Amino acid sequence: MSADRNSSEWTNKGALPDMSVEIAGVTLKNPVMTASGTFGSGMEYSEFVDLNHLGAVVTKGVANVPWEGNPTPRVAEVYGGMLNAIGLQNPGIDVFIERDLAFLKQFDTKVIVNVCGHTEEEYLEVVERLADQPVDMLEINVSCPNVKQGAIQFGQDPKCLCDITEKIKRVAGQPVIMKLTPNVTDIAQMARAAEAGGADAISLINTLMGMKIDVEKRKFVLANKTGGLSGPAIKPVAVRMVWQAAQAVRIPVIGMGGIASAEDAVEFMLAGASAVAVGAMNFHDPYLTQKVVDGMEQYLIRHNISTARELTGAVL
Repeated sequence: MSADRNSSEWTNKGALPDMSVEIAGVTLKNPVMTASGTFGSGMEYSEFVDLNHLGAVVTKGVANVPWEGNPTPRVAEVYGGMLNAIGLQNPGIDVFIERDLAFLKQFDTKVIVNVCGHTEEEYLEVVERLADQPVDMLEINVSCPNVKQGAIQFGQDPKCLCDITEKIKRVAGQPVIMKLTPNVTDIAQMARAAEAGGADAISLINTLMGMKIDVEKRKFVLANKTGGLSGPAIKPVAVRMVWQAAQAVRIPVIGMGGIASAEDAVEFMLAGASAVAVGAMNFHDPYLTQKVVDGMEQYLIRHNISTARELTGAVL
């Protein structure tokens, strides 16, 4: 397509850009998905957003048994974002399959289940239970900073990350995305470890460790003391890490961390992401995911780009 054709000419001829992308052999109608833990399983947001319009819905973390999560208070607003120490509260795999997965099956969107656990056995149990379910991909959460045992320990040690990825791949019935933590010294090393273990894709970043203190009461604001920082404040760190990870591996990278607009999403893709996930800002604007999809399409039209796939790694 010649560069001198403007968006009005393009639109008038009906040649809208191809928004589809492919992750590990799974075709998404567009690159925009939800970030785990910020969208439930879609039920809460379905009155605001047409889930059929999204590339994928990524569910809240699912464990082998119900988790109560951390004590309250466990959410706090901070400059440029929020802290959370939810602790992966979830109803467990049985309720998830019967209630949440049954709900998601109604929609023409891909379903990615986020899997959490304290131990290898817990992860593997959930992955095995999901192997024959109508799920398109699994996202393995080895990066939550708010769980007292397990989870993040797998994501901060490259050998542990490689080992658990290998074990999950042996029993998984779907492509496996390993979700990486930013709370490491070398994100490229962790990306390579996930790839070496057989991961089909990686997603990053999860939240950065943070803290807030009430200076009048001289008390920690969160009962957990520390929490995960998310929101626009972390976006420059996330973009940098996505770029580093994309340079280090050949598997697809899903970028997230502070996306608040279509332009933010495009920035992640230019840095090397094949798709993006919108997270904390869903709480600020429940319509945001759909706005990002529409805004990305308009960006492609405005810049005479024929496919969303052309954005990946296209930074000059």
